[in-house]
Amino acid sequence: MGRRSLLERILEPGALRVLFQPVLEAEADRLRIHYLESLVRGPEGTSVEAPEILFDYASRKNAAAAVDRACVSAILANARVLPPGSTLGINVHASTLAHDPEFLSFLGDTASLNLIDPSRVVIEIVEHAPPWDMAAFRTSLEGLRDIGVRIALDDVGLGHSNFLMILECRPEYFKIDRYFVADSPRDFHRRVVLASIAELAARFGAQTIAEGVETQAELDAVRSLGIRLVQGWLFGPARPAAHLWVPPANKWSAL
Repeated sequence: MGRRSLLERILEPGALRVLFQPVLEAEADRLRIHYLESLVRGPEGTSVEAPEILFDYASRKNAAAAVDRACVSAILANARVLPPGSTLGINVHASTLAHDPEFLSFLGDTASLNLIDPSRVVIEIVEHAPPWDMAAFRTSLEGLRDIGVRIALDDVGLGHSNFLMILECRPEYFKIDRYFVADSPRDFHRRVVLASIAELAARFGAQTIAEGVETQAELDAVRSLGIRLVQGWLFGPARPAAHLWVPPANKWSAL
């Protein structure tokens, strides 16, 4: 048998490594896990271990949907050892939802195989660059919601994560990129943008997640703007399921 291609190695069962990073509710003086975002790394020892390289490679090979399926399989298999009832955030390319008509069935079957109810899944839509079949994209979103899946729109405010995508997705979660969170304690204009996105999300009946929170000052800044869901290195790195971080019982000001 000939030497396996890099894509074949990526798609091989067990090749992908899965880490989990919590999206946290910062209410009053306590932190509580809202859901766990699943972060996938490429096969160890390859040139595609880093996620940005892995998904760029998949896109260049026109294999984003196949890699998304492999990620879903790896994530849901790893999730079996998470605390019962944990909600999972799973990144999926918008192009996959538009071009893979069997993705919904695949997700449902794989969740069932791993004893995970689809209502415990949040699909985080990433890399939403056009062009795609918008009608098929809408149909996929409707199908996901029909089985109880919620939708998050990643990187709101950057690139193609614009008003068009907000209107098409009507997401339950608006995820704000770290670009706007960084320096927000000192940058009035960043705080204006954060506040405007949070207000827009609320008008859509959605919640806002501030990504990339790395300092106590950034946490205080986003909370002062009414953003209660946060994620970032302030609360520790992403970890395997077996070593999942649990929020302390004490105040988050002690972090």
